[in-house]
Amino acid sequence: MTQFTVLVTDDDQDIRDGIEIYLKNEGYHVLKAADGLEALHLIEENEVHVIVLDIMMPKMDGIAATFKIREQKNIPIIMLSAKAEDSDKIHGLSVGADDYVTKPFHPMELVARVKSQLRRYTKLGTYQGQQAVIEIDGLALNQEAKELTVEGETVKLTPIEFKITELLMINAGRVFSINEIYERVWNEPAYNAENIVAVHIRKIREKIEADPKNPRYVKVVWGVGYKIDK
Repeated sequence: MTQFTVLVTDDDQDIRDGIEIYLKNEGYHVLKAADGLEALHLIEENEVHVIVLDIMMPKMDGIAATFKIREQKNIPIIMLSAKAEDSDKIHGLSVGADDYVTKPFHPMELVARVKSQLRRYTKLGTYQGQQAVIEIDGLALNQEAKELTVEGETVKLTPIEFKITELLMINAGRVFSINEIYERVWNEPAYNAENIVAVHIRKIREKIEADPKNPRYVKVVWGVGYKIDK
């Protein structure tokens, strides 16, 4: 059985140690870093499956670290922050984070988020009865390789971005509401989901559309939701 590795990055040692205890109790291997630079080093030296990343840290903060990580890797990132404003969450998600937890939090909530991200990261494309590659008008999504190409060019998507694209492509022509997308992709009840989903849709468009303001693929049905046409 595979033992997954979680990298916990926070400049507060008590928080690092506390999270480590709960994750180890669930059977995870845990690496710890006190800042973004140390996290980047550990990612290069180890196979990491989920990153828990505080925003406010010395040397290199979580936002800058996420930019660096996303240049090379699509590992799920869960951001931690004492800020609860929607604008802060949107900022974190817009730079490539997959989830966001506001301090203070119960450690078991974070463990549940880690498990959720791992399910998506390791099981993307395992829908039974579905073809391994879905092709729609220049888009090709390989469910087994977790890869998307646009007109033959590979596009780097985060796990959440991939899951949203996969949902829309598998169900091409169907319109999904924001709440439906959130509940299917995040696997939890939708609460204030509009901004979170919209940020990810915008990032997907920026990566796959020649003109994101006039999308060819991911289209909005005003007042209803989003779809990819057949």
